[in-house]
Amino acid sequence: MKRSLVLLLAMIGAFCSASAYNKTVCAADKHPFGLDDYSSLRSARPVAIAPDGKQVLYEVFWTGTSGPVYQDEWRLIDVSGTNSRKLDLPEHFRPFGFTKDGNSLYGTMPVADLPQLAIVPLGKGQPTQILALPSGVRDASISPDGTRFAVLADPREKDPLSKVHTVVENDRTSLYVVSVNGSGGAWWCPQLTDVVSVAWSLDATQVAVLTQWQKIGHHDVHSFVNICGGSGARQITEIPNAVTGLAWMKGGRDLAVVATNTPVLTPDHVWTVPVDGGAPTDRTPDLKGSALTLSGDALGNVWVELHRGVNSEIDAFRDGKLEPAFTWKGGSTVGLPASAAFSSSPDVQAVMIGDPSHSYALAVERNGSLEKITHEGDDVLANVALGEVKVVHWTSKDGTNLEGIVTFPADYVAGKKYRYLVLPHGGPEANDEVVFDDFSRLCAGLGFVVMQPQYRGSTGYGSDFLAAIYEHFGDRAYSDVDSATDFAIAQGWANPEKLAIFGWSAGGFMTSWTVTQTHRYKAAVEGAGITDWMSFIPTSDIGQVDYDRTLQEKDPTPLLKFSAVMYADRVTTPLLILHGEADLRVPTFQGREYYVLLAERGKTVRMVTYPGSPHFPRLAEQRRDVFKEIGDWLNRYDP
Repeated sequence: MKRSLVLLLAMIGAFCSASAYNKTVCAADKHPFGLDDYSSLRSARPVAIAPDGKQVLYEVFWTGTSGPVYQDEWRLIDVSGTNSRKLDLPEHFRPFGFTKDGNSLYGTMPVADLPQLAIVPLGKGQPTQILALPSGVRDASISPDGTRFAVLADPREKDPLSKVHTVVENDRTSLYVVSVNGSGGAWWCPQLTDVVSVAWSLDATQVAVLTQWQKIGHHDVHSFVNICGGSGARQITEIPNAVTGLAWMKGGRDLAVVATNTPVLTPDHVWTVPVDGGAPTDRTPDLKGSALTLSGDALGNVWVELHRGVNSEIDAFRDGKLEPAFTWKGGSTVGLPASAAFSSSPDVQAVMIGDPSHSYALAVERNGSLEKITHEGDDVLANVALGEVKVVHWTSKDGTNLEGIVTFPADYVAGKKYRYLVLPHGGPEANDEVVFDDFSRLCAGLGFVVMQPQYRGSTGYGSDFLAAIYEHFGDRAYSDVDSATDFAIAQGWANPEKLAIFGWSAGGFMTSWTVTQTHRYKAAVEGAGITDWMSFIPTSDIGQVDYDRTLQEKDPTPLLKFSAVMYADRVTTPLLILHGEADLRVPTFQGREYYVLLAERGKTVRMVTYPGSPHFPRLAEQRRDVFKEIGDWLNRYDP
């Protein structure tokens, strides 16, 4: 569920109901954002910088109309923004970066249904080199001197009965180090079997390894930072919470991570740990935003993804301080930069940027500011009518200062009241960003004013705001979301007789809970939402105790008080429940239990599940059906 909204906006698209078109808009040259636009809208993200710093390897991705999401192609572009060309790579090869000579790419390629490490030459007629491990590989990174790979993989042989049964146990991930020519491979520090991420030392002699308690067998989350070499492992610190990111600082005496000392599991401050061992130190105790993760490059730069409200930026972490490095005017930088992979590389970075009027694109730093160098999606959006997007602020009833993003229909007229949809984000410890939001654009095309409230528990507003959700998801966060609707009505945007709510994941919880607390909404859609905390916390595939660490056998009351299933008799709002049948993050029975209880009480409810789908559908045709179901439901009960 973490940061689940960023994952939702990238994965769900738009549908358009002709009955909702404004006659004037439809008659014009431009049209509201619709399904065909969504399916063909292309975005770009950086993957790697060439060793000479002159080119960027990037991925262009789009949804398509059927089959797995996403469709993609791999391209090279000069950092000047010229000479973009598509690469002719083997089918299903997914590149991670360049080899040191710049003549090949390394990444993964399926072999006998397992992803294996592959080196693919950029020149034609050259053989592809494959390194095969018994259970495939999960990730790989090249050393700063370009001589070795650090590979993350399961050291066990593949279960020969994997098509007959599944053994329920934690995954295993260990570190395998091998020369780029495939020789000298060995499992380093084999006692480390719960590896989350690794980082090469700047001199390429050691690997920092982040391990973390896995779900099965542990109620809480603990993280451990280790130094690993050919002779063995050395644990240098333990952090009693979750950790993201891992990077060596210049000089090699410290490591940087993102961690927290709040009761929630979402890391939000930059900490350093001495390589010689010792307690970690919070270097950003007064941070007014949220550091989400970080990465380092071969030159010793440490880059931090920082949320400040609904805007995100990339900061450099130097001398124990954060310094803004990459910001995008009118939007956000999204994700950590592609940067120097080799100690001999020049200091060049490429970042992904987004704003409300364009799809994701690449930008590079030039003369002290970011310059956009790709324009995928502009051709599609040139024919689309887009309404205004505003960042708004209000105060909740208990005096909490709140922020949100409002998307208006393209034909919006000031003073006129519109259909209104409140869209609480997933996570819940995440945020909405000022980018092109497919779903908000879709609903605006249906005639809705769409509000994305940043309720307590959201990132971007400091630790106190983030941790306020602990044991208070169903009262504080709910109150904030409901106050967003009050604000929209007070502004004259929302018709109080035409209110709707939709959310996915943690936003699905907010929807399922809201309809037990108020009858003001005419229609509600809940996607993969938590409805029963008692069963959810132990059965989700990742630790979720950041909402309440209560052991259910000690006192079930805290887990039941915010469980919508306990209040099914209160619901009067027509509710649509959508859920993937293979969802391990929020198991499918969460939706089914709520559906059955509502149905036997005579409530207006419909449940639709998607075969094989995990937390979000991975097939384009399933997503199209999601959109059809949502549109039909809203038009039926909140026309």
